[in-house]
Amino acid sequence: MLGVSKRRCRDPQRTHSVGTMATINELPNNILLELFSLLPARELLLHCRPVCSLWRDLIDLVSLWKRKCQREGFIPKKWGQPVSDWKVFYFLCSLQRNLIRNPCAEEGFEFWTLDVNGGDEWKVEDLPGDHGRVFPNSHVKKYFVTSYYTCLKSQLVDLKAEGYWEELMDRTRPDIVVKDWFAARQDCGCKYQVCVQLLSSGHVPLGTFQPDPVAIQQWSDAKWREVTHTFSNYPPGVRYIWFQHGGVDTHYWAGWYGPRVTNSSITIGPELT
Repeated sequence: MLGVSKRRCRDPQRTHSVGTMATINELPNNILLELFSLLPARELLLHCRPVCSLWRDLIDLVSLWKRKCQREGFIPKKWGQPVSDWKVFYFLCSLQRNLIRNPCAEEGFEFWTLDVNGGDEWKVEDLPGDHGRVFPNSHVKKYFVTSYYTCLKSQLVDLKAEGYWEELMDRTRPDIVVKDWFAARQDCGCKYQVCVQLLSSGHVPLGTFQPDPVAIQQWSDAKWREVTHTFSNYPPGVRYIWFQHGGVDTHYWAGWYGPRVTNSSITIGPELT
């Protein structure tokens, strides 16, 4: 691999006769670090780090992982916030994305489980909808809407399948941030509810966010409202995240007059700006 024998490290006193080809290990450390910063992180840990003690020590340097964070745009060049472990920080940044699939109804009900489908059942509508408001984010074009009997839908996030291995979750226990958006029609009252649980491998709840249902009266401003919660310092053993939301209209009108929901999200790791 790159002209280096396994377990063979650089001898700083070593000299070369004319015609002897130097190995990669005889490059200056700053050049090796620059090369390592260009390689995929998993390749560094799985294939490069075991090669020899020199590579191991360089790959374990804080400066390498900070450089990789800067190179991949996770942090600006001038980053003043403290980071306890840059390697962990890098992996959390590289994994960070919305773990809720199809959050804005662009794919109908794909990836959602319709737990309760009462009244005229769940429906997808285009924003802003009758007696509705434009969503604050112009990229969001659709929403899910409930009916005159309770409608609830859910997703179960498998953290290991999403790349979050057990040791990362148990030792680091990164923040888990949950967000959801809901709104009422102006001409009808409704009740919105949300429940999020952190689950063990046996689906035992290790943390729960379940605020009181939000009742919105008829002739409200119909504005979109955001609900957010951050799970911190939760017990080790979290392997799944279960997200459920929905509601019902409070006038029991046939059709789709209950709360509207869209742009749900679950993210893990540091807040990046």
